[in-house]
Amino acid sequence: MRITELLTKDTMSLNLSASSKDGVIDELVSVLESARKINDPAQFKADILTRESHTSTGIGDGIAIPHAKSTAVVTPAIAFGRSKNGIDYDALDGKDSHLFFMIAAPVGANNEHLDTLARLSSMLMDDSFRKGLLEATSTDDVVQLIDRKEAEREEGETTMTQSSKKVLAVTGCPTGIAHTYMAADALKAKARELGVDIKVETRGSGGAKDVLTEAEIREADAIIIAADTNVDKERFSGKVLIEAGVTDGIRRPEQLINSALASDAPIYRGSGERSTQKVGKQKNAFYRHLMNGVSHMLPFVVGGGILIALGFMFGIEAHVEGHETYNQFAQALNTIGGGNAFGLMIPVLAGFIAMSIADRPGLAPGMVGGFMAAQGTSGFLGGLIAGFMAGYIVVLLKKLFANIPQSLDGIKTILIYPLLGIFTTGIIMFYVVEKPVGAFNTALGDWLQSLGTGNAILLGLILGGMMAVDMGGPINKAAYTFGIAMIAEGFLTPHAAIMAGGMVPPLGIALATFVFKNRFTKEERDAGVSNIIMGASFITEGAIPFAAADPGRVIPSLIVGSSVAGALSMFFKIGLPAPHGGIFVIPLVEGSALMYIVSILIGSVITAIMLGMLKKPIRS
Repeated sequence: MRITELLTKDTMSLNLSASSKDGVIDELVSVLESARKINDPAQFKADILTRESHTSTGIGDGIAIPHAKSTAVVTPAIAFGRSKNGIDYDALDGKDSHLFFMIAAPVGANNEHLDTLARLSSMLMDDSFRKGLLEATSTDDVVQLIDRKEAEREEGETTMTQSSKKVLAVTGCPTGIAHTYMAADALKAKARELGVDIKVETRGSGGAKDVLTEAEIREADAIIIAADTNVDKERFSGKVLIEAGVTDGIRRPEQLINSALASDAPIYRGSGERSTQKVGKQKNAFYRHLMNGVSHMLPFVVGGGILIALGFMFGIEAHVEGHETYNQFAQALNTIGGGNAFGLMIPVLAGFIAMSIADRPGLAPGMVGGFMAAQGTSGFLGGLIAGFMAGYIVVLLKKLFANIPQSLDGIKTILIYPLLGIFTTGIIMFYVVEKPVGAFNTALGDWLQSLGTGNAILLGLILGGMMAVDMGGPINKAAYTFGIAMIAEGFLTPHAAIMAGGMVPPLGIALATFVFKNRFTKEERDAGVSNIIMGASFITEGAIPFAAADPGRVIPSLIVGSSVAGALSMFFKIGLPAPHGGIFVIPLVEGSALMYIVSILIGSVITAIMLGMLKKPIRS
């Protein structure tokens, strides 16, 4: 499939009127809607923003490639927009972006479509190609330029560089549409320039391509992993291994290649023993390990929590045999959601925290420690401790057994690490962690139950406000994780305050764009509509573009509104058994659903009023 079968004249806008990142997204979404490539622009924009919240798709060199796989896509397509003046798109190099390619891929996009999108991403690494796009005077010029470049690329792919140095690489990004292939091409181009042979395995949406063989790995001088997704490193045991993010592959390919071929480059020892060098900006390790556990745990929490909440619709005690409200289906829902999905929640959390720290050898000790916490009294907090403890115990075991004879290497992963890891973690959980943490949980539960109205309001005020501080960042996640922990311990009011606080930012902004229209650009007013959907769905991240554009006025407004909503939720003693769902789970709350809605609305109104007072009218 040719690129110009996806990027057609009716999906181009050579003179964008937008002046902001959010405006560009709105304008290109409108182009795709007008061309009938998408059937739900609000949903598609929400999916685009979700991708942007992970890492900006402003890749530098004047290019931005917003992209998403979405159920709103009717036909795979590419929208092209151009801004002569340039727009601040949070690019990696800090410069304005001029060329914008919005990639719309259906959830079930086939490999042919994904390969075509990958070729476009790779072609954009060429300076002359980008210059041609900037200077094109018509959509016909753009089509001809792309077709000509694609033909040149196909001819060039038949040539190979021969060198005494051989480097292998793996690239991957969360969506696997653009960055994966751009990093691969950047590494290939720089390797040719440096006279180094290279082969790159790409792990995109269509699966792994150009998979590295055992023979190639054996003959390689070094391996580079430039990925934001999990890559199995065991196959690279005994080889030089450099790790970095996918954007480092795009922006710093020469640094990665030189680090891999340096005389003091680190050797990866296998079985999760991390003697690797990490190049580029790395996230806080504690937060990264915690989020790895939380992300794997969430499906169990969300699915199980909503099933439990649905069972409550038959009555709070309807799952108890012999009770006057007993219902067998309610018992089934409670057993599936509470006894099983929730039962796996803490072991999965602990297991994947440990796995993030120590790779696969950490999984079994972490899950066993988490299961002990779930079955005992230490609960969620005990599971967190078990996960980190198990991970670092296995790291210590790897160091202790690093020098055993190579002939005995195989028994480490199948015997030594599982046996000693599970034993040590289990012994410490049994004798050291369980009783004091269980006592803390009991004290915490007693404190929550004994909270007077004033203290409950203060707790709701803090939790609600935390949800609006960074809208999906560490502070927001800390509050959300605390709410999940409280649900696991049977205390439902804190999470109700948390969800109320998380719904307010996008809803308050949406209300402000309708009431105080002269404070917002046309693009921002259009974005207000999608914020209604995101706020109602408990997607706090919908407020991020507004906060990024005007943090000094927007963030305080959001925090105040969210804090009030959280405080009111606690005041009205609202409990929430479901950890997610927004308006869709409000009918399941314990207490008055009406007063819960009122709490959220009051917080949203306060945010809107503050935005109207703090933001200045925009001069037309």
